[in-house]
Amino acid sequence: MTKGSINVSVENIFPLIKKFLYSDHEIFLRELVSNATDATLKLKHLTNIGEAKVEYGNPKIEVKIDKEGKKLHIIDQGLGMTADEVEKYINQIAFSGAEEFLDKYKDAGKDAGIIGHFGLGFYSAFMVAEKVEIITKSFKEGTEGARWTCDGSPEFTLVPDSKTDRGTEIVLHIADDSLEFLEESRIRELLVKYNKFMPIPIKFGTKEINDPDHKPETKTDKDGKETTEPQRKITVDNIINNPNPAWTKQPTELEDKDYNAFYRELYPMQFEEPLFHIHLNVDYPFNLTGILYFPKMSGDLNIQKDKIQLYQNQVFVTDNVEGIVPEFLTMLRGVIDSPDIPLNVSRSYLQADGAVKKISSYITRKVADKLKSLFNDNREDFEKKWNDIKIVIEYGMLSEDKFFEKAEAFALYPTVDGKYYTYQELFDKIKDSQTDKDGKLVILYASNEDAQHSYIEAATTKGYEVLLLDSPIVSHLMQKLETTKENITFARVDADHIDNLIKKDDTKISKLSEEQQTELETILKEAIPAEKFMVQLEAMDSDASPFIITQPEFMRRMKEMQATGGGMFGMGNLPEMYNLVVNTNSELVGEILNTKTKKKQERLISQSLDLARLSQGLLKGKELSEFVKRSYELLK
Repeated sequence: MTKGSINVSVENIFPLIKKFLYSDHEIFLRELVSNATDATLKLKHLTNIGEAKVEYGNPKIEVKIDKEGKKLHIIDQGLGMTADEVEKYINQIAFSGAEEFLDKYKDAGKDAGIIGHFGLGFYSAFMVAEKVEIITKSFKEGTEGARWTCDGSPEFTLVPDSKTDRGTEIVLHIADDSLEFLEESRIRELLVKYNKFMPIPIKFGTKEINDPDHKPETKTDKDGKETTEPQRKITVDNIINNPNPAWTKQPTELEDKDYNAFYRELYPMQFEEPLFHIHLNVDYPFNLTGILYFPKMSGDLNIQKDKIQLYQNQVFVTDNVEGIVPEFLTMLRGVIDSPDIPLNVSRSYLQADGAVKKISSYITRKVADKLKSLFNDNREDFEKKWNDIKIVIEYGMLSEDKFFEKAEAFALYPTVDGKYYTYQELFDKIKDSQTDKDGKLVILYASNEDAQHSYIEAATTKGYEVLLLDSPIVSHLMQKLETTKENITFARVDADHIDNLIKKDDTKISKLSEEQQTELETILKEAIPAEKFMVQLEAMDSDASPFIITQPEFMRRMKEMQATGGGMFGMGNLPEMYNLVVNTNSELVGEILNTKTKKKQERLISQSLDLARLSQGLLKGKELSEFVKRSYELLK
């Protein structure tokens, strides 16, 4: 028997003595199952290159609970250890078995997916156990088993053991403050969370299934009544993981039904199929695989987040992927797996890491290329899905300059009559008709087809195209387009009278003299509250509306931008400002000016103003009730 003290140094004393290798104690199971997987994959690699003269077979990892004995077992059929290797890899924890293994076999082909740094992660066991045993036997011929025991202090014992089969069994004697880890439901939850896609099958208990070799017989009695014997059941290992998830396969091996089935495996409570997927697969200048899915999007920028799962060699790390995945893509769903991302580091470290930044840049480029391909291959289908994906694309255009450049090829600008244009197509379509007298291209848009119907109609009657831009961040996007594109401006159709939005050379002449206009202005300002409306007289077509309410583009847009983050400071607190555009060529406006009785004049102004407010959705509550009542009285 060997007794001694574990060789710990200043650099690595914390995992053992302080026991806070990880902030979350549940992570111990991930580490121990990862180490078991590591040992099994090492053996597979050695058998493949002819250095292990054993049959690899179909090994599995088993997790067992002994509730009465207060023990948790993790058993593998991997390469195991000799007593000398236990002394080296467990007691001298400054060395890492996985690192040494990689160094030794780096020229013998791919490293077979080595997961952990065996040794350091092992000591996470002491966060939940008062004593830990290792019972192990090496795959090497002529070696005997070994049993290592430690109670969490630097003192250990190492003795021979009668174990005859290769592999390692870790026995955790669970501490009284961690008895939750003796509950079957808790262990199952952790295995599903962290090890659902580990590359080696993980057994956790058994289950009954129908015997596939048994075909129940149907018998007929003398009265002609049929009875079928019960289906025979058999007991099989309960394998809790899927060792070969879709992202580990080549895209050529998978069909759409396979991708959709994997989506349901990732998100069993999602009943809608994803719109499309992007399969990531790169091995230079870093290793990364994964599948990203575009689900149907809502207009909420936050509700979709934290749905991408990050793995390191099929070991779950986190679903908080900010800093690894570009922020605009955190609204997607799916899996990213990379051995180049360390298992146990802070987010601040990840965000500063060079490899991680390259991964983020690659994912951005890959997504942009896939969107362009989908657009080019089936534009009609892409247009149908636009409303469900536009929030991600618009967010990407705002937050990533490289994505903004690439999006020129597939970002769409829909119109109120259901047409879809790329920016260049839109530019070519409207440059002749919607360029004002100063040479600026005015892109008209609506944010609500119903609320702004009369304004849309006024624009389309003149042959103008009106876009339908209704996402919550569109104000920011328009601002960016105005600063990156030359000599363009966006104007919402209700920002002013249409002739003012796109000013041409021909200005209309008012039927009213200057004196009449001054008199009209005075009458209107007396009847209309100045804190709500800025009155402006305009000469328009005689059949245009007498009163039109508009909201200045700049003020409204700044308020919208501040509401979603951005814009000019303080704009969000300003009250709503509206202009009242009065058509001096309208017959009704002439009647307001020329009527002889003050009461009739006030009634005409109130009714005209309320009709204008109604068209903008500004007439509500008591004022709406009074308007309805007054309107009925006018019919008498």
